[in-house]
Amino acid sequence: SESSPLRRAVEPGLSGSSASSSSSVCVPRDDWDSNQASKGDSESLSSGEGSDFEDSLIRNAKKRAAKRPLRTTPVAKHPKKESQMVRARGQKESEPPTSDLFDAVKAAKSDMQSLVDEWLDSYKQDQDAGFLELINFFIRSCGCKGTVTHEMFKKMSNSEIIRHLTEQFNEDSGDYPLTAPGPSWKKFQGSFCEFVRTLVYQCQYSLLYDGFPMDNLISLLTGLSDSQVRAFRHTSTLAAMKLMTSLVRVALQLSLHKDNNQRQYEAERNKGPGLRAPERLESLLEKRKELQEHQEEIEGMMNALFRGVFVHRYRDVLPEIRAVCIEEIGSWMQSYSTSFLTDSYLKYIGWTLHDKHREVRLKCLKALKGLYGNRDLTARLELFTSRFKDRMVSMVMDREYDVAVEAVGLLILILKNMEGVLTDADCESVYPVVYASNRALASAAGEFLYWKLFYPECETRMMGGRERRRSPRAQRTFFHLLLSFFVESELHDHAAYLVDSLWDCAGPQLKDWESLTSLLLENDQNLGDVQESTLIEILVSSVRQATEGHPPVGRVTGRKGLTLKERKIQADDKVKLTEHLIPLLPQLLAKFSADAEKVTPLLQLLNYFDLSIYCTRRLEKHLELLLQQLQEVVVKHAEPVVLEAGAHALYLLCNPEFTFFSRVDFARSQLVDLLTDRFQQELEELLQSSFLDEDEVYSLAATLKRLSAFYNAHDLSRWELYEPCYQLLRRAVDTGDVPHQVTLPALTLVYFSILWTLTHVSGSGASQNQLLSLKGRMVAFCDLCQSCLSDVDPEIQEQAFVLLSDLLLIFSPQMIVGGRDFLRPLVFFPEATLQSELASFLMDHVFIQPGELGGSHSQEDHLQIEQLHQRRRLLAGFCKLLLYGVLEMDAASDVFKHYNKFYNDYGDIIKETLTRARQIDRSHCSRILLLSLKQLYTELLQEQGPQGLNELPAFIEMRDLARRFALSFGPQQLQNRDLVVTLHKEGIKFSLSELPPAGSTSQPPNLAFLELLSEFSPRLLHQDKQLLLSYLEKCLHRVSQAPGHPWGPVTTYCHSLSPVENTAEASPRSKKRRTEDPSRQHGENISASQEESLQLVSIPHTPTLTSTAVKSRQPLVGLEKMEEEGSLELAFTQSSQPPLGIQRSRFSSPQHFQTSLNPSGPSLGNRLTRLSLMEEDEEELEIQNESSEEWQDPGKQSPTGEHRPDLLETELNTEDF
Repeated sequence: SESSPLRRAVEPGLSGSSASSSSSVCVPRDDWDSNQASKGDSESLSSGEGSDFEDSLIRNAKKRAAKRPLRTTPVAKHPKKESQMVRARGQKESEPPTSDLFDAVKAAKSDMQSLVDEWLDSYKQDQDAGFLELINFFIRSCGCKGTVTHEMFKKMSNSEIIRHLTEQFNEDSGDYPLTAPGPSWKKFQGSFCEFVRTLVYQCQYSLLYDGFPMDNLISLLTGLSDSQVRAFRHTSTLAAMKLMTSLVRVALQLSLHKDNNQRQYEAERNKGPGLRAPERLESLLEKRKELQEHQEEIEGMMNALFRGVFVHRYRDVLPEIRAVCIEEIGSWMQSYSTSFLTDSYLKYIGWTLHDKHREVRLKCLKALKGLYGNRDLTARLELFTSRFKDRMVSMVMDREYDVAVEAVGLLILILKNMEGVLTDADCESVYPVVYASNRALASAAGEFLYWKLFYPECETRMMGGRERRRSPRAQRTFFHLLLSFFVESELHDHAAYLVDSLWDCAGPQLKDWESLTSLLLENDQNLGDVQESTLIEILVSSVRQATEGHPPVGRVTGRKGLTLKERKIQADDKVKLTEHLIPLLPQLLAKFSADAEKVTPLLQLLNYFDLSIYCTRRLEKHLELLLQQLQEVVVKHAEPVVLEAGAHALYLLCNPEFTFFSRVDFARSQLVDLLTDRFQQELEELLQSSFLDEDEVYSLAATLKRLSAFYNAHDLSRWELYEPCYQLLRRAVDTGDVPHQVTLPALTLVYFSILWTLTHVSGSGASQNQLLSLKGRMVAFCDLCQSCLSDVDPEIQEQAFVLLSDLLLIFSPQMIVGGRDFLRPLVFFPEATLQSELASFLMDHVFIQPGELGGSHSQEDHLQIEQLHQRRRLLAGFCKLLLYGVLEMDAASDVFKHYNKFYNDYGDIIKETLTRARQIDRSHCSRILLLSLKQLYTELLQEQGPQGLNELPAFIEMRDLARRFALSFGPQQLQNRDLVVTLHKEGIKFSLSELPPAGSTSQPPNLAFLELLSEFSPRLLHQDKQLLLSYLEKCLHRVSQAPGHPWGPVTTYCHSLSPVENTAEASPRSKKRRTEDPSRQHGENISASQEESLQLVSIPHTPTLTSTAVKSRQPLVGLEKMEEEGSLELAFTQSSQPPLGIQRSRFSSPQHFQTSLNPSGPSLGNRLTRLSLMEEDEEELEIQNESSEEWQDPGKQSPTGEHRPDLLETELNTEDF
């Protein structure tokens, strides 16, 4: 019989060449310490000189030369004479127990030491059986079902045994105990390693030096580690490395015993002649000789493992194996540094720092952290550091965050324990990482920054007195250094990220709010304007961090919540900062009240106060001062950000639960009275005079901005601001002589007035007159906003659109949902003219090309981002009106037709709108998609004419849009069958809706629309394609066409519907791309990948080809034969569509389809449900995956008792279209 592929793959390596070459990856080597490298490699086992690894472990007169390669004469596979005598006494040779030891380790229920002791007892009774049980344990741990018998052990070499086991290895699954999923295997690796460690520990005084078990075990593991079978190689390498680690610990103990023995011998020998004991000296000499022999034995075994396993496997192709090797060599260096912490061993870690796999690089860095963390070992690392320092520094920017975190931690240890090694350039490459988005990485970089810049200056001043509390001078030094770093580095604009990065290591310094406020309030600090602003931001950021514990916006953290202790610390910090800042906040506001950039964050401090302390600590006098300063700030500034902060601060204080509420409410009334009186006076001057100078206009606009900001947070209805503001807006609309600076805040004021009135009448006790009055105000304001949509000022237009869209949404039919039917009189439906103006505004202000924005090329990026954000806000408001039924759903075509052209700017919004529209009504949504294409085609036809239409770039963009629409249907052909067929039918009607003049052979003007329709052909079933071809042929009979000269669009569309498509659908190339190995696929299909653009670009005259792959292993040929033989009849059944509505049930069923098959053939229904469309372009695949659920109807199954007609009763005729 033919051998298995696994056997054929292994045999060449076992017969001649080793598998190490094929199981290794190239690691960059350097010519550093080339002499050591060549020396070490020359002494290692050659992987090309045969695979009988047993030859490498013969003992020479029961002793090995320390740190020398083992001899290569065959080792005796039989035990010593004693074991032969035991067998000669007539004991039966039975098959070795293969499962007891493995099952016990797998279960991990019993104590590992008792398990090893039991094995030792069985080994002492029968060495052969005991050793075979140990060997079979390792074989079973590899996942191999084969066993090693007595006969095999006696007559076969290790290579022959491994070849035999390879033939018996299960190839069906790639899992083996170390990688197998499931709860029973999760703890196996730990138990396995613990067993190896305990085995060496229990044998260190007996069997470890016996020669037979350990030599043969090392020989077997070495052979298995060189196998091409991944399970053998991985498991044996892990066992060998753990065995080596345990031997290193034994060697370390022997070294300590030798040192103690030497000291005892020296002490005894130095005694006087009368006190010296010759017997004692002789016993010590014998003990030292025995220890020396044991140490040579251990070193011989360690050399065999290192040269035979590690040297080859540290660059294995499997990253798990490389990680095991690096992890273990790091532990050897830490535990037995005198032998292993040398450049000849360190080079392996240095080379592997360049490994392409994350886990291996992580193990390297963790191993180095263990070495650099010990100051006693750093002297031996100087040469290694000088050689690999650049690589360690560059790993700070590793693409894997956890690797970068470990790299920064390693640099911190180097900074602490090796002074002067890291240069300023090295440190400057770490500084920008404090602003990284990953909080763990940013915190590690913050710790590095602290130890480099802050600790030497701030902590050395405390060393003398050893006081627990830092001196004020050291604290001021800390903040000056922090300021200089932030300002001079110019790496970021927001200090909140720097504070968050330093919080874990310098939290106590950052929470020294006394030093911070003293720096801000003292006048002799000579702080610049930028430094003062930065210091205020640091103050506010530290306060927020202490009270909330959340990182700044955009910085992610893996923590889910705070512990009880952390919450207690937060509560204490909140009380401390409140008590400290309440008296100082009025002073800070008074000092910086003229600067909007500084006073805004100071007002935000109230968000983090425990405001009840104003009552409990009797600090009302400071509250009075705060209210005075707050009123001065509001009167002095007109910037929206300052006014919003002031209004919100006053809102926090206006809590009726506080005992000081009456004082704050009185202060608020005074402030609003002042602003209202000023507004009435200035408004009267505006209405009476025909001209206003700039100062008067600015004063009125500033007053309106202040009132608008407070109306947003406070109910100002009792001041009755609606009427004067409405008169002002009416005059602005009628005459146009009101400046836009005044009109903008007036619009917002009226909007807030309507919302607060709605809040009052939302209670069930509202009268009908109140509701009608509010409805009248709202309708009048909507008329004003509609008039403002045609204003010359774009800011007024955008503001009117935003307010109008919000009001229409609030007063939509949704407001009566939830038992509020009494609000039905307030429901408002916009007229058709208003809907049309809203859509026109969207076209003029949202869907505009970059060249139409009016900005110069030198326009700053942040301004462009703000403008894009504003346009996205406008589009989102319009889409919400569509989805909530305020506007006709057909208006969504104005949005959908820009899906492809503006995909980068608004793709997410349009896609979400498309998904929600489909959930509301699937059929209507598909008609809207077709309507979008019709509108685009008609516009292009009017601009360019019918000649050469399909060759224009705009038409190619339309084909791309049609393809994107088609992909949004997903691969669910049966569920979307009725929708796609209807779409094709309507598209064919549109393409032939306008016929050429009688007797003319020119093609109809809309005929090129068929090319757009061809993009939806891959979503059709084969039977529907045939019927549509018949329908198209019948429709074309009415159109005169020159014989022998078919029209191009008709040819393209017919080709997309022709049966040739099925041949392309089963193309081997598409299957091959998804079944072959990615790297091989990339190499063999490079030319195809170059031809297939990732852009959605379609060629006018070339039909889009699709491929269909059958997920089952049965070929599609059988299905095609059935169709060709006519053994299949398929028909539609039409079910009633659900009525149009906003709230359509999630479980409304689509039109149902059934298939009838030849009983002798396989189930077509099963086959059809297993078909998936696979597009040529990779971008199409991505979009299809994103949209795979867009057109799925939640109700896939009809109720059990629902009658569904038999499809065989009905024939689908082209007349049905």
